[in-house]
Amino acid sequence: MDAQYLKSSFDKDGYVYIPGFLSQEEVEVLNTNIRRFIAEKIPSMAAGHYFYEDKNDAATLKQMQDLEKYDPYFKTLATDSKFEAIAKALLDEDVICKTVEYFNKPPKIGKATPPHQDGYYFMLDPQQAVTMWLALEKVDEENGCVKYIRGSHKKGMRIHGRTTTLGFSQGIIDFGTEEDLKEEIAFPANPGDLLVHHSLTIHRAGANTTAGRTRKAMGLIYWGESAKEDIEAKERYMKKLQEERRGAV
Repeated sequence: MDAQYLKSSFDKDGYVYIPGFLSQEEVEVLNTNIRRFIAEKIPSMAAGHYFYEDKNDAATLKQMQDLEKYDPYFKTLATDSKFEAIAKALLDEDVICKTVEYFNKPPKIGKATPPHQDGYYFMLDPQQAVTMWLALEKVDEENGCVKYIRGSHKKGMRIHGRTTTLGFSQGIIDFGTEEDLKEEIAFPANPGDLLVHHSLTIHRAGANTTAGRTRKAMGLIYWGESAKEDIEAKERYMKKLQEERRGAV
């Protein structure tokens, strides 16, 4: 796709969709390395860097974070790569990869991802950041495709509150307005298709309601070099999170 078109679309809608960003062969290599990573690296990962829907069932692995810190393949995937080039083009500045993630929604028990804005977690000033979501297998409404609220990145940060979804502690508490539903666009995807959204773009994903299909994807997060973390806001958020966790015990 033309870089100028992508930038224009991103600025207008808050997201871009790039079908076939990776070839079938590239997706196969990526999936092979994910399987290798799961077998080799999880035993040495920090506890907060991987999650299961059911911690007693290894088949329900739902999320892994910071893969680039544990394995050189994923560091190479994120830096000096075509993923990084897209991030630079969309943010119009140099970028830093903050994390490489893996997501899955296991069949029947893969929960819905609550509507949220990634920037609520990032706490940046300015909010110069993008999240990339790459399909590793066929994704549709039944197993939980991503849905965006078109143009929501232009309207600031919505109020977030505590959720019970593992890995997504905060969600937009007043989501579901007439405007939200009118502007919501679902993105079914094939393996190798890439979605990229702004840190203020509202998005969510449905549960996996299928009997036997997984919903596996990669995530890469890039911050623009101009983005600075609001340390005070981060400390307030962590304090609030700890208080909520104590209250839930």
